[in-house]
Amino acid sequence: MKNVLIVHESMFGNTHEIAAAIADGLRRGRPTEDGDVQLVHVDDAPTVIPDDVDLLLVGGPTHALGMTRPKTREDAATKGGTAAREGVREWIESLTPRPELPVVTFDTRVHVKMLPGSAASAAAKALRHHGFGRAERGETFWVQGTPGPIEAGELERARAWGAELATRVAPGVA
Repeated sequence: MKNVLIVHESMFGNTHEIAAAIADGLRRGRPTEDGDVQLVHVDDAPTVIPDDVDLLLVGGPTHALGMTRPKTREDAATKGGTAAREGVREWIESLTPRPELPVVTFDTRVHVKMLPGSAASAAAKALRHHGFGRAERGETFWVQGTPGPIEAGELERARAWGAELATRVAPGVA
């Protein structure tokens, strides 16, 4: 059985929608019904990744050029978002490392020219630093403004990316 755990942080619902589309793509991209794809908000995510998880995906919104911080989550809440108790940044710090576990990150960002920074890049780096030796930066998905909505075509792109990721955990695929 091949299992995928998707942990995400979302304040306005955009990253959750992207994570759900990735999960849908993972489910559709599997050659068999074996395994499970579980979607969990960071507030409910385990700090010890179960041994039967074969791929971990970690996603969150890009705030202030990287992963959210308590202050940026507080700011999002004043703009109508729902702040997580803790963000992906704090969750990574609390994780028990599994060096052999493949981890792929993703993020949502506002499309602004020449604005650097990415929560996906920062999360991959933090995961590697924390002992997840196989962590890699994945995709960025675009939103229109802080509260959204998600840009046209991005949910379809997230589903397609999920289907591609399914090949990493398909039976018989290394």
